[in-house]
Amino acid sequence: MTTPVSSPSSPVTCPQRDLLRRLFEAAVASAQPEVCVPAHLPKLEELPSLGRGRVVVMGAGKASAAMAQALEAHYADWPGQLEGLVVTRYGYSAPCQRVEVVEAAHPVPDEAGLKAAQRMLQLVQGLGSHDLVIALISGGGSALLPLPLPGLSLADKQAVNRALLQSGATITEMNTVRRHLSAIKGGRLAAACHPARVVTLVMSDVPGDHAIDIASGPTVADPTTCQDALDLIERYRLQLPESLGRTVRELLSSGRGESIKPGDARLQRAQARLVAAPQHALEAAARVAQAAGLRAHILSDALEGEARDVGRVLGGIALQVVNRGQPFETPCVLLSGGETTVTVRGNGRGGRNVECLLSVALATAGHPRIWGLAADTDGVDGLEETAGATFGPDTLQRAWGLGIKPADSLAANDGHGFFQALGEAVVTGPTRTNVNDFRAILIE
Repeated sequence: MTTPVSSPSSPVTCPQRDLLRRLFEAAVASAQPEVCVPAHLPKLEELPSLGRGRVVVMGAGKASAAMAQALEAHYADWPGQLEGLVVTRYGYSAPCQRVEVVEAAHPVPDEAGLKAAQRMLQLVQGLGSHDLVIALISGGGSALLPLPLPGLSLADKQAVNRALLQSGATITEMNTVRRHLSAIKGGRLAAACHPARVVTLVMSDVPGDHAIDIASGPTVADPTTCQDALDLIERYRLQLPESLGRTVRELLSSGRGESIKPGDARLQRAQARLVAAPQHALEAAARVAQAAGLRAHILSDALEGEARDVGRVLGGIALQVVNRGQPFETPCVLLSGGETTVTVRGNGRGGRNVECLLSVALATAGHPRIWGLAADTDGVDGLEETAGATFGPDTLQRAWGLGIKPADSLAANDGHGFFQALGEAVVTGPTRTNVNDFRAILIE
């Protein structure tokens, strides 16, 4: 393989970058709801008898509309009563006939999400033991179901979300706070469905694949407490308006925000099934790499930490491979997933994938045998409508040619601006799925 010559700002294509894009596309394709949802749906014989019960579909997340579409196709010939409501991110809708799809804002919630959450609780009121609720839950559901506890407003939830996104807290920590300020998360939606049976299909976008951390677990029991949420607010010194900070602390200290705990009788007929996860996507990418004649090594599906720190470590591993043949022989590709964080201190727009990738590029310092890609499988990195980016041996040199100092871009948390200026951004549009971040480092 050879690297083509390009002008500093021109979009870059080469066999290595093309292969990296194919790996990413395979990861995304493996998590499409039409592929992974049907096998986990309740069998026809498990559905309510005609005239004795109904199927109610609830859902939230970036993949929820596509999941509902797959569900409808699977049950197309079932003559019983099937209805419901799912909420997804703007632009992530999919046409459905029996399930209503609502679009709302992510990552900062809006009025559309609030109204959708209120309607969901109304729709499940009065369900009986013969009814079946199928919950379609995927990443992004926390922001898309912003129903605050009494005493809090939507504006309060928006302020909390913004502060959490800027804090450097992990996704697990952010969701611990979110569900203790929510009237629908932390098992509350499933409790509202009692005594109906609840089957939740979960598409994981979190390290560890714990259902309680995906969309803040609206249909599963929550082992964390109000005190845990309060401790996190103090640990990260969450920057909230003074009056809101007092309200939040009082709500949590009083225990009024306590979620539904394991063993609660209202969740005895509730179960969760994992339908897609980061590991599955990494394995799909590995198969494509192997078909191209490369050894594929999955380092982890659950890497966390500051994005720039993770990038520095991944760069160090890549250099050890290329210079020492340890711990892997070349040519190979190093694959990883998980969800890093960015503590925004500069004037950039954040984005954990581009920040991690820029850190890898700096660590490998333009090595002629190293290329990389980092992108979010949902097509959105941070607040940007950009999935991520690629880099190659020429990336840093082309940046300097444009008068861009890569280290300054990293310090400013401006990975998006950096890669967009070089034509190396990865833009997919809505993928209608979400199995977390995808990283691939190609070493020749």
